[in-house]
Amino acid sequence: MSNILLGDHHVHSTFSDDAVSTLAENIAAASAAGLTDLRLVDHVRQSTTWVPEFLVAVAAEQVPDGLTVLTGVEAKIVNSDGALDLPPGLGALTVLIADHQFPGTDGPWSPREARQRLDDGLAVSDALDLLVGATIAAMGSVESAQLAHCFSILPKIGLSEDDLSDDQLAAWGAAAALSGTMIEVNEKWGCPGPRALSAALAAGVTLVASTDSHLATDVGRYSRVPVLLEGVMAR
Repeated sequence: MSNILLGDHHVHSTFSDDAVSTLAENIAAASAAGLTDLRLVDHVRQSTTWVPEFLVAVAAEQVPDGLTVLTGVEAKIVNSDGALDLPPGLGALTVLIADHQFPGTDGPWSPREARQRLDDGLAVSDALDLLVGATIAAMGSVESAQLAHCFSILPKIGLSEDDLSDDQLAAWGAAAALSGTMIEVNEKWGCPGPRALSAALAAGVTLVASTDSHLATDVGRYSRVPVLLEGVMAR
């Protein structure tokens, strides 16, 4: 699995309002880190109009020999049906599916609202069925997908991946394999964990590494990802 660390498949630029590095700075950082693959990704919403400009800008960049530059957009799941907050006309552009909020039955729930629902009697197993079901539906709704920091929502609502059943993880992994969805091992959020990653690998899913960088100096710099991958190998 060491070759996974030669790629960074989730790197943000100034096209995202919370990142500070330019496309050129990210590309230079990836080359300096010895990466072979870099996926430039920025946040979108249904109202986003700059995706064509982003793709033109990436295509205009000078890419050093030995580095392949890929593109994508990151969008959140907005409900338990797996709807994504995406603008139209993306075609086969890779969509990074993100659990920025909890995919509720009536729209996105903030972590506080999701926790309140649990405190008010929503069973943990039912909540996790909503999350896994929404993620599965979202994977099947786009032509090319990658799961971004999957299950990062769980600690925010007082749960963990340990609360996921074997059946839920098996269904999640099988759906990713069936849809051809890649699953990133995310440095920033330290997820998914070895148990989920083992389920993904057992299903035949492709794993990729990502820093979720918002600053060029973080591109390709891994400390948590190797530990997560070692945990998979130890299982």
